[in-house]
Amino acid sequence: MSTDGSGDRREDPPPPQNNGSGAIASIGGGNGVVSGDSSRPFVPSQRLRLNPNKDHKPDNYDDLQLDFNPSIFSSLEPYLPPSMLSVSREAKVQFMREILLRYLPQGEQTRAQRHREYRQKIISNYQVENFENWVNEAKFRIMRPNTMNKFGAVLDDFGLETMLDKLMEGFIRPISKVFFSEVGGSTLDSHHGFVVEYGKDRDVDLGFHVDDSEVTLNVCLGKEFSGGELFFRGTRCDKHVNTGSQSEEIFDYSHVPGKAVLHRGRHRHGARATTAGHRINLLLWCRSSVFREMKKYQKDFSSWCGECNREKNERQRMSIAATKLELLRREGESTT
Repeated sequence: MSTDGSGDRREDPPPPQNNGSGAIASIGGGNGVVSGDSSRPFVPSQRLRLNPNKDHKPDNYDDLQLDFNPSIFSSLEPYLPPSMLSVSREAKVQFMREILLRYLPQGEQTRAQRHREYRQKIISNYQVENFENWVNEAKFRIMRPNTMNKFGAVLDDFGLETMLDKLMEGFIRPISKVFFSEVGGSTLDSHHGFVVEYGKDRDVDLGFHVDDSEVTLNVCLGKEFSGGELFFRGTRCDKHVNTGSQSEEIFDYSHVPGKAVLHRGRHRHGARATTAGHRINLLLWCRSSVFREMKKYQKDFSSWCGECNREKNERQRMSIAATKLELLRREGESTT
C-alpha cells in the first residue's frame, strides 16, 4: 500500500535489530486546521479538467484538519485548472473544498464530520496513564511490550485480546490481503498488541529494527509532541536484514494523532527522538502461522525482499549480457 508524503535522503542508520517479542499504508485524518467560509460563492469560470495533469505532483494535505479525507484533496488536485496548480496550498484547499461542498451529498458530509468528531473523542479520552497508575497502585507486574521499549503495556494483559482479534480479522486482514499478500497478509491469525510511550521520563527514540510480525499497525494516539518521526529503509529477509538501502527505499513518516500507518513487519524502520511533549502509540503486530511455516522451505524472497529482488535482477542482467556476447561471438565466427 502506498504512502502519502515524500522521503528525504539521509545516511543509512545502523543495522536493525529484531524487536524481541517482535508499501506503507496511511490511515486517518490530520491535526492542522484549514478554515473555510462555505458561504463564499462558487466561481463558475474555474472548472475542473476532464483529464488529470499526469505530470503534476499534488501537495500532501495530511497535516491539515479538513472537512474531507486529505487523500481526496491529493487525488482531486491533478484535475484543477492550469491556473490553480501554481497557487498556494491553502488556495487550492479552498477551491477544492467549495467543489466538494457543492456536489457531495449532505449525508456524506455529515458522515465525514461525525467520523472526525468520533476520532477526536477517542484520542482525547484515551489515557495510557490509567494503565500505569493502576499498575503502580496494585503493585502488579506487567510484561513490557518488547525488548526495546521500557514504557508501555501489553494490551492483552488488560482483557483486550478479543477486541484486537476482531480488529485484525475485520479490518487489517482484508487490507493486508490486497496490499501485503506476499507476506501472508491474507492468512493473519494471531497478534501482539501493546501501547508505547515516548517523551520526558519515558523512552526517547527507538533504534533501527524489524518487527516480529508479518504486518504492523501503528496508531498515533497523541498527545502533543515534537519529533518522533519514523524512518523506513526497505524490506528485507533474514539473510539481508543488515544490507544497505537503495535511494528509492528511503522514506520518512511524521506521526499525526488519530492517524495510522500499516506496513510489513520486515520493513526496516526506527523512530527518531521525541524532542518535546508526550507521544503515545498503539501497535498491533499481526502474524501468519501459515506464512511462517512456508517460509522455512523457501530460499527466494524476491517478491518482498528488496535485496533479493535486486540480486535476482542482477543475475538476469548478467545472463542477458552473457547471451548477447555469445550471439555476437557466433555471428563473428560465421562471417569469417
